[in-house]
Amino acid sequence: MTAVSLTLADVAARLGAELRGEGSCLIRGLHTLAAAGPDELSFLSNPRYKAALKTTRAGAVLLRPEDAADFSGNALLLANPYAGYARLAALFDRTPRLPAGIHATAVVAADARIDPSAAIGPRAVIGEGVEIGPGTVVEAGAVVQARTRIGRDCRIRANAVIYHDCLLGDRVSIHSGAIIGGDGFGFANDRGRWHKIAQIGRVVIHDDVDIGANTTVDRGALDDTVIHEGVIIDNLVQIAHNVVVGAHTAIAGCSGIAGSTRVGAHCVLAGGVGLVGHIEIADRVQITGMTMVTKSITEAGSYSSGTAFEPSDRWRKTAVRVRQLDDMARRLRQLEQELAALRSADHSPD
Repeated sequence: MTAVSLTLADVAARLGAELRGEGSCLIRGLHTLAAAGPDELSFLSNPRYKAALKTTRAGAVLLRPEDAADFSGNALLLANPYAGYARLAALFDRTPRLPAGIHATAVVAADARIDPSAAIGPRAVIGEGVEIGPGTVVEAGAVVQARTRIGRDCRIRANAVIYHDCLLGDRVSIHSGAIIGGDGFGFANDRGRWHKIAQIGRVVIHDDVDIGANTTVDRGALDDTVIHEGVIIDNLVQIAHNVVVGAHTAIAGCSGIAGSTRVGAHCVLAGGVGLVGHIEIADRVQITGMTMVTKSITEAGSYSSGTAFEPSDRWRKTAVRVRQLDDMARRLRQLEQELAALRSADHSPD
């Protein structure tokens, strides 16, 4: 892969940032404030690392204007340095990319429609009636089953599997080990025996969605499971059948969403969050790590459950107190009744 080299003036123009310093400075990479060299660009987005500005060797730093007063080096000033870093990272990304065309070892159905600019990697499998758009890459060992449609500039990483009849928009990224469109957990019990229910819906993924490694998105039982545009989903997330996730929501690792739940737009589910089935989460809700949500949330805001960690001996005492709450509540009610009776007696006529 060809090394990238940009002048600081070019970087400023790409980001729409204010340049302070030497515009001819060459930038050949990105790094942290502590590790960056004279030909690398760094950024400051977390105030706790501000002290590193005094010792960094970076050729230039992305900064908020209010953080730049005490920095004498080359700087690019913009309101959101972290977003600027994210935009530049794509320019310096060295992830190998397959050339356009179909590898000789790939298995491709005769009626599959693959744009000439798409790339199909070694031992990938493309099923009957599949459509793959311009610039899309299907890496080694990935499987795209029958009648699935994938838009333009998508990336299906090695060994990911997309089941039949799924629909992916443009610029969708599916990481290795992810399963899109597997059967939902649908079974009917008849006299103690489980009978599988065929899952005949689809998974529909809109534009600009990123789905992490070993995440599973189950197909709908009847209606579709839908992931709206701009959603980002971390590794090891379970999304059950008929779930709908609103646009630009973020779901962190090890979270699980049970069937037929609807999550609003611009929500954040931190790591290990669990949502029961058949509930609705409003737009712009933040749910903190390890929270278990058992009913609908109708208003935007931050929500938590559970208790934070503490030393084990104190946690055991807390657990004992929790088990005593019912008894304590009964005794409190009794005391309140007795107190009310005493007050009534005090105010009664002689």
